[in-house]
Amino acid sequence: MRLHLRRAMTVRSMAAVGFFFSKSRSCKLHPLLNFNPTGGLHTAPSPIDAPLSSDHLVHHLLDLFSKTPGLRDEEKFHSLGRHLVPSAAEVVIKGLASWRSAHEFFRWASAQHGFRHTCYTYNAMASVLCRARRFVQLKELVAQVLDERCPMTPGALGFLIRCLGSQGLVDEALLVFDRASILHCVPNSYTYNCLLEVLVNSRSVDEVESKFEEMVVARRLEPDKYTFTAILQSYCRAGKLEEVWDIFNKMKAKGWVDRHVLTVLIITFCKWGMVDQVSEMVEHMERMKMAPNEKTFSVLIHGLSKQGKPNKALEMFDKMKRSGYNGDLPLYSSLIEGLLKERNLGMARNVYVEMKENGISPDVHLLKLMISGLLREKEFSSACQLLEEGEDLNLCNMVFHYNTVLDELIKHGEINRACKLLCMMLRSKGLSVPELDTDDEINCSTETVSDQLFRINQPVCPNADSYSIVVCGLCNAKNLDTALILLNNMIGIGCKGTLLMYNNLIHELCNVDRLEESYELLKRMEESGFLATEFTYNSILYCLCKRADLPPALDLLRVMRQYHHVPWIKHSTLMVQQLCEKGKVPEAAGFLDEMTALGYIPDMVSYSAVIDGLCKSGEVDKALQLFHDISSKWYLPDVVAHNILISGFFKAGRWHEALEIYEEMLKKELVPSHVTYNLLIDGWCKAKDIDKALACFRKMIAQDRPPTVVTYTSLVDGLCSEGRYEDALMLWNEMREKGCAPNQIIYTALIHGLCKCGRPDVAIVYFNEMKEEFELDHFVYLLLINSLIAKGNSVKAFQLLKEVLEKDNFPSNSPKALGLMKKAVSKLLEDESTSLDVKLLFKSKTMPSRVANYLYCLE
Repeated sequence: MRLHLRRAMTVRSMAAVGFFFSKSRSCKLHPLLNFNPTGGLHTAPSPIDAPLSSDHLVHHLLDLFSKTPGLRDEEKFHSLGRHLVPSAAEVVIKGLASWRSAHEFFRWASAQHGFRHTCYTYNAMASVLCRARRFVQLKELVAQVLDERCPMTPGALGFLIRCLGSQGLVDEALLVFDRASILHCVPNSYTYNCLLEVLVNSRSVDEVESKFEEMVVARRLEPDKYTFTAILQSYCRAGKLEEVWDIFNKMKAKGWVDRHVLTVLIITFCKWGMVDQVSEMVEHMERMKMAPNEKTFSVLIHGLSKQGKPNKALEMFDKMKRSGYNGDLPLYSSLIEGLLKERNLGMARNVYVEMKENGISPDVHLLKLMISGLLREKEFSSACQLLEEGEDLNLCNMVFHYNTVLDELIKHGEINRACKLLCMMLRSKGLSVPELDTDDEINCSTETVSDQLFRINQPVCPNADSYSIVVCGLCNAKNLDTALILLNNMIGIGCKGTLLMYNNLIHELCNVDRLEESYELLKRMEESGFLATEFTYNSILYCLCKRADLPPALDLLRVMRQYHHVPWIKHSTLMVQQLCEKGKVPEAAGFLDEMTALGYIPDMVSYSAVIDGLCKSGEVDKALQLFHDISSKWYLPDVVAHNILISGFFKAGRWHEALEIYEEMLKKELVPSHVTYNLLIDGWCKAKDIDKALACFRKMIAQDRPPTVVTYTSLVDGLCSEGRYEDALMLWNEMREKGCAPNQIIYTALIHGLCKCGRPDVAIVYFNEMKEEFELDHFVYLLLINSLIAKGNSVKAFQLLKEVLEKDNFPSNSPKALGLMKKAVSKLLEDESTSLDVKLLFKSKTMPSRVANYLYCLE
C-alpha cells in the first residue's frame, strides 16, 4: 500500500513539475508585471492584462504570500487571481513555508472568480495541515470538500483518508469514504486499503471486517497484500489468534509474507506471551533469509524478559549478536531485570560483566537493580563492591546510591543493617551518631566488624531521603521508639526530613494510641516548614474517634475545615459507633450535626450507625425522624438504613410501622436484601402470623434471594410455635436438600419446637444427630429431659439427666437452666421407675462433689 502511494505521488509530482516548468509553452507577461531575471517584479506602464506563464504565476504568488499582509500589493492580487488555475495553486500550497500562509492562500484562491479547487489542491492543503497538526482546519477542509462536491479520483480519496487517519480524525475519514458517490468517485482497492489502514489503529475489528466484506462482496474488488496486512494487524490488536493464523496462512500461500508481516506477528506474540510462536516466526524468517533487524530483535528480547522468559531472551540475544548487532544499555538492563526477577543472580551477573566488557557503563537504574538483587540474596559484600563501582563511575551524587542501598535493605527486612549504614554515613562526616538500642544487634554508637560489609571510601552525608527511608521502615516494623530517636538526630544535624516520614510516624503513633506524641510531632513538623496534609489530620482524627473523645475531635475538624481538608468517612463512622456502644446516642447525633454545621455532610454509613443506636435504645421514633431528615436534606437512605428501622420497629412490637418502611423502600425502587426478608419473616413469626411469614418466604425465593439458615431458623421456630411441627420438618428437609447446612441455633430451635409440640420422640432423633456435630449446652438437654418426663418416658429422661450432670461445666449459672433442672429432678423423684435411681445418683461416689452437693440442695 505504501509503495503504491509513493508511486502515485511520484507520478503526480513529476507531472506538476513538468507542467509548470516546461519551456515549450510560450506565454506573454502581463503588461503590468514585467518579469525580472533576478526574481523581482516591477510595474509596467501598460494597463492591459496579458496571460502569464505558469512558472511566472507561481513565482509571483509565492513572493506575495510570503510577505506580511501590510507589504502586499492589492492590485497584483486581483490581477494574479484572474490567471489562477488549480495546477498552479497546488504548487503554491506546497511551496509556502508556513501552514498559515498556505491556508491563507487556499482560502484566497477559493474566493477567486471562476476558480474551483480540485482534489489535488485539497490534498495538498490536507498534507500541509497534517504536518502542522491543525485538526480544526482539517475538519473544515473535509466539510468544504463535501459541500463543493469536489470530484475525487480513487487515489486522491485514499490519500485524503490517510491524511485524516494520521491525525486521529477517523470519523471524518469514514465520512468522506462513505460519501464517495457525491464526490463522483468509485473507490478501488487502493482506496479501501487506505481506509482499512486507518481503521486498524482506532476502530474495532468488527468495523474492519465490515469494510473488508464490503470491498470483496459488494464492490467485487480483489484484495492484495496490503489489504491482508491491514486485516492481520486488526486481528492482532483484537487478540483473535485463530483468525491471525488463518490470514497468515492465506498470505503465505500467495507468497505475500515479508519481513514486515513477520515482524507484526513477532511483536504480537511477544505481547501475548506466546514464546513458542515467537520462536517459530523467527525460524520462519531465517528460512526465508529474512533475518530480523535490530529493532525486531530488541522488541523480542524486551518482550521475553518482561514475560518471565529470560532464558529465551538470552537465546534471542545470542542470535542478535550473531547477526552482527550489538546490544545497548536498555537491552542489557531488560535482560538483567528479567534474570533477577527469576532469581537467576549468577546469569545476571555474567550479563552485567559482559556489558561492561563491551564498554557500556551502567546507569542509576541498572545499578539499583543489581544492588537490589544482591541484597535479596544476602550478598552484602558484592553489593558493597557495586557501591564502590558507583563511586568510580561518578554517575551522580553518591548519597543517591547509598539511599538505594538503604531502600533495598528496608525492602528485604534488613532494618538493623539499614540503621547501621545510616550511622556509618553520619560517622563518615564526623556527625553525631545516635545510640539506638542497648542491644549490639542495633547499637550504632560503636563500630563493629559487621559494619565493614559496607565501606565508605568518601564522606557521605545522609540527606532527608536517607532518614525518611529508614524511619519509614522502622514505622512499618512498628519500632516507633527507634524511629523517634533517629528523628531527633536528624533535626540535631539540621536536616528537615520529608513530609512522608512525618506522616508515617504520626500515623503509626496514632494507631497505637500515642496521641500526645503525635501532637508534639505535628508541632515539630510545622516548625520544619511542612504543612500538615489531609492524611496527617485524619491520622490524628482516627485516634480521637477511637477514644470517642468528642471535644478534641470537633476542634480538629474545625482546623481541617480552615485548610479545606476532608475527614475520612471511616473515622466519623467510628466516632458514632464508639459513642453509641457507650450509650451516648445523643452525643453521636450531635457529632453529626456539628459536622454538618462545619460543611461536612456525613456519609449514610455514619447516619445508619446513629439510627441503629437509637433503635437499640428503644427510641425508634427519633430514629425514624432522623431517617426522614436525611431523606429530605442529604441522601436517599440505602437498604441497610431501611433494614435497621424495620428491625427496630419489629423489636418494639410495632409491626405496622415496620411494614410501612418496607413498602416505602419498594416505592423507592430499592431491592430488598437477604437481611430485609429475614427481618420480615422473623417479625411475622414473632407476631404469630406464620402464613404471612411463609408468603414472604415464597416472595424471597421468587426475587432470587436464596434463603439462609437464619431464614429457616425463624420459620422452623414459628411453625413449631403454631403447633405445625410437620410443616417445620418438611421445611427442614427442604433446607438440607438445597445444600443449606444447619447450625447449632436451628437444631436448638427444632428440638425446642418439637418438645413444645409434645413430640420428644421425634426431637430425640435430631438431638442425637446434633450431638455428632456440635457441643450441646445444658439448655437443650433440659428441654428434652422435661419433655420426655411429660410424655412418661422417665427412664430415657434419667439417662439424659445423668449425662448432663457428668458434663464438666455443670451446674450452670443460668437461672432458666437451674429451674428446668429442679423441675426435672422433682418429677423423677416422684416417679417410682426413676426415684430410686435418682437417690442412688445422689449418693454415688463417682459423682463429682460439686454436683452431689447441688443434687442434695434440690432434694
